[in-house]
Order: sequence, then C-alpha cells, then structure tokens
Amino acid sequence: MSKSVMAVNKAAAAISSNPSRGKEGLTYVLLGLILIFLLFPVYWILVTSLHANSELMQLPPKWFPTNITLDSYVKTIQSSVFLTFYRNTVIVASGATVLCIIVSIFAGYALSRFRFRGSNLLTLLFLSAQMFPTVTLVIGLYSQYQSLHLLNTLYVLILASTMTALPFSIMLMRTFFNSISKELEEAAEIDGATRFKTLFTIIVPLSKPGIMAIAIYTFLIAWDDFLFGLTLVSDIDKRTLSPGLSLTFLGEYSANWSGATAAAATATIPLLIAFMFLQRYMVEGLTAGGVKE
Repeated sequence: MSKSVMAVNKAAAAISSNPSRGKEGLTYVLLGLILIFLLFPVYWILVTSLHANSELMQLPPKWFPTNITLDSYVKTIQSSVFLTFYRNTVIVASGATVLCIIVSIFAGYALSRFRFRGSNLLTLLFLSAQMFPTVTLVIGLYSQYQSLHLLNTLYVLILASTMTALPFSIMLMRTFFNSISKELEEAAEIDGATRFKTLFTIIVPLSKPGIMAIAIYTFLIAWDDFLFGLTLVSDIDKRTLSPGLSLTFLGEYSANWSGATAAAATATIPLLIAFMFLQRYMVEGLTAGGVKE
C-alpha cells in the first residue's frame, strides 16, 4: 500500500514539476475517451453483423465476437432489394451533387460579382434557409412535388437533397469568388473572353477547393437522407438505403438486427474509405472559404 502511495506521489510531483506535460497528457486522455465514444457505434455495428440474429437476444450481451458468421453479409450482397437501394442511393447522391455544384457556381458568382437591388436581402434569405429544421419543410415540399407529379421518383429525392445543401454551398462559393481578384476578369475581358468563358476557364479552376468541399458535403447529405426518402417515395423500387433498410429489416413485431447491421456496414464502409482519402479536400475548402472573405 505504501509503495502505491509513493508511486502516486511521484506521478503527482512529476506533473506538478512539468505542468505543460501534464496538460498534454490530460488532453490525450480526453481525446482518447471522445474517440472511443464516437467509434463505439461503428464497432457495435460490426460486432452485431458478425453474429447470428438469435445470439443477439442473449443477456448479458457479447461485447466481443465469438461465433463469427458471414451469413448476413452473403445474404445482403445477394439480395436484389439491397442492390436496388444501393443503386438508387448512388443515383440520387450523384445527381444532387452535380446539380448543387452547377447551381452554386452560378448563384455564388452572381451574388459575388453583381450588385442589384435586393442582393443583400437575397443573401440573407439564403442564410435564413438554414435556420429551419428540415422536418418543418416536408409538408410544403410534399404538396409542391405532388402538384408537379414528381412523387415516387428519384428526381424528387435529387431535388430535395439539393435544396437541403444549396444554402451553405452558395454561400461558400460566394466566399471563394469574393477572394478572387476582379482584375483577372478584366484582363480576360480585354483579351476578348466572354463572361462565361472567363468564369469556366479562370474563376472555376481557382475555386476547386470550394467545389470539392460542396461536392463532398452534398454527397454525404444525399447519401444519409432518411426523411425525404421515407415521406416522398413509397414504391420499394425507388427507395434509397436509409429508409429502405429500416423498412426491410426492422418490423413491428420482429427485427433482423444482424441483417440490418450487415447491410449498414456494407453500405457505409465504401463511403467511409472514400471519405478518409477525400476529407483533406473538404477541410482545405472549408478553411480557405472561411478566411478569404
């Protein structure tokens, strides 16, 4: 007992003699705890997907996989329903990303370069659009898309996801365009270049970090969408991953947790790997756009 007390006293003395090292150690401990807290759901999804569904009901739960089985993954990959959900999600996310980039470039450039009556008010309206929770917009969007006969189509999900990402994307592109000197456009105009040619040959290439940032941002929003996919689409062949997996594997009286987590891991892991390689572009875009205003 005396030896342990002496060890604690020595550690306390070391920390007190070097407070900066003690603060650094405490910072690493806190970061480690936060990392464990954030990664535990991912770990639990993987553990659950490697167990048979009957074993998941046992108490106490198994924190580490014992009887590992890949049956849930095999059934998921062979399921035509899952592949349909995956295909629809890729189409919706890709379409929303392309549409959001196109609209953001033109709208951001207009707000940056043109000064007209109501331009400041229009900018505030774009910013205020982010203040409303998405769930409060569903009723109005449902009525609008119903009148346009777009319900139960992939187009409605592309438009809804684009609408969600547009306010932030437009403001980010406006910030990038503000940071680019107008003298470049004037020099191009003297050389005979039109405004559109100047935009796509000079301005857009200089804004690649911002374009990459909004591309990743929009793609993730469309990929993770649950609310719009649940309310605006009712046909199973038009469902995306989030609502499709929820309605397929989780029923009112029973739930296939092993199949649901295997499908979630199969759908998420490729996106997670891609994001690991692309996250630096998003950080660069957000950082550059935040300091160049």
